[in-house]
Order: sequence, then C-alpha cells, then structure tokens
Amino acid sequence: MTERSVQDVVIPTPASDGAGVKLKRSIATPELDHLDPFFLFDHFGSDRPDDYLAGFPLHPHRGIETVTYMLDGSVAHRDSLGNAGVIGAGDVQWMTAGSGILHEEMPKAGPRRLDGFQIWVNLPAKLKMTRPRYQDVPAGRIPRVTRPGAEVRVIAGEVDGAQGAVREIFAGPTYLDVALSAGGAFEQPVPRGHTGLLYVYQGEVSVGDPARSGPAIPSPRLAILGDGDVVRVRAAAGPARFLLLSAQPLHEPYARYGPFVMNTREEVMETLRELREGTFIRA
Repeated sequence: MTERSVQDVVIPTPASDGAGVKLKRSIATPELDHLDPFFLFDHFGSDRPDDYLAGFPLHPHRGIETVTYMLDGSVAHRDSLGNAGVIGAGDVQWMTAGSGILHEEMPKAGPRRLDGFQIWVNLPAKLKMTRPRYQDVPAGRIPRVTRPGAEVRVIAGEVDGAQGAVREIFAGPTYLDVALSAGGAFEQPVPRGHTGLLYVYQGEVSVGDPARSGPAIPSPRLAILGDGDVVRVRAAAGPARFLLLSAQPLHEPYARYGPFVMNTREEVMETLRELREGTFIRA
C-alpha cells in the first residue's frame, strides 16, 4: 500500500462568524477556499463567554451537509423543520441542508469552556435539492476503539470493524477523533482518490515513515495529505490529539455564496430570490 504524506500545512486563520463568534478557520479563507468536497472547516473554542455567546442566529443553508462535533460546552439548536435541542460534550449534530433549511446555533455560557468543530461537506448536483433532514447523535452512540497507545472516536467511517455513528452522507466521509499517548502511533486505511485531511488540535504529530517524515506538525494546524492508501501518524514527545477526515471529491463546478454552495451562479441568484420572496423553505 502507498503511504500518504503531508502535501501542505495550513495555519488556521482567526475569524469571526455569526453574530461575532471568534473561531479558527482552516477552510473557506482567502488562502484556501475549499478542498473538494469540504467547503468549511472551523474550530471554535474559548474560556471567555464573550467570544461566543452571540452565537449564530437564524440563518439559511442550501446545497451542503454540515457536521458539528462538540468537545466541550453546549450549543442549543432550532430549525425550520421543527427540531430543537442541545448538544453537549462528545455529541455530534448532522444536518443535510439540501433544498433549504433555516437554523440557529446558540452556545450556552459555562461552567465549562466551549470547544468544537464544524465542517461543511458538499452535495452533488443531483442531491442539491434533496429533502432537508437533521439528526443529533449523542456521545454514547459514538463508538470508541482502543489500540495500544491510541483511542479513537469513530464519528464517521470504520475502524477495526466499528462503524461510525454518522452515516448516509453522500461523500462517504471518514471522520475520526484520535488521541495518542506520548510516542503512540495510529494507522488507518484511506481510500485512494479521496481527499485526506488531518487537523492537529493538541500536542504535535509526525505523518508517515519516521525515517522519511518531515518536521513534526504542531497544534493547531491542518495538514493536507497527498494521495495513497494508508496514513500513519505518530505522537511526538508528549500526548497528542487530532482529527482525521477523508471523503470522495465530487469534481463538479461550484458556486459559493455565504451559507450556500450550488453548482452555478444562476442557482445562487435563484436561492437569493426565493429568500426575498419567502419561498426558500419548501414543503
């Protein structure tokens, strides 16, 4: 099998979104618009409520699927499908925006810090206008796999026969949260041709054969992986934690405008017209 190596390393860009939530953005920046099929990668987290309490008031999405994974704290959700609830530490929120959904995500204040991630996964043209849907996945439903020196939370994909809790996303993603002890190592097959990403958010890691790997990747950093069949990651002197993501690229034209990802500019203009006329939400 061909081992994946690091193609590039991205330093997250400080950003503000929603009504003023401070976060670190690695995809959807002037430097990196997207990595097909990923159109957003955000890491939000702070001990200061003023950095996040304004939240993400009611706003629309169309043409994508969003996955929010919480490490700590809690966020209240409400949407135009009638769903409402709170996701907390270890929980996942999976939403298929499809033809259109309005939702809000409002972080709650303490007593714990807020910490988590959101990714956007593009939908192919044939599914852009699919029926919207929403699902909360509690932490207890997310499989944990233990290996020597590593513990893995399987959000999507498969590790050692354990199937991830998030399924039926078109791009067939793998989404793993991997914790390594000092000197620990982790190996995972990744389908050839799939886009591969590794986000280091605690400690530092090296990728590939220790004899040939480049400098250790510190946190917070997003590593873009070259093609291959398997990725091997090793912690440096101390413990480390990272997300491993991969998914099938769509190789389709795209037009992004704020919370919409469509295939053409005309489709975006139609979406904006529907918002103005009140026909955005379909029966």
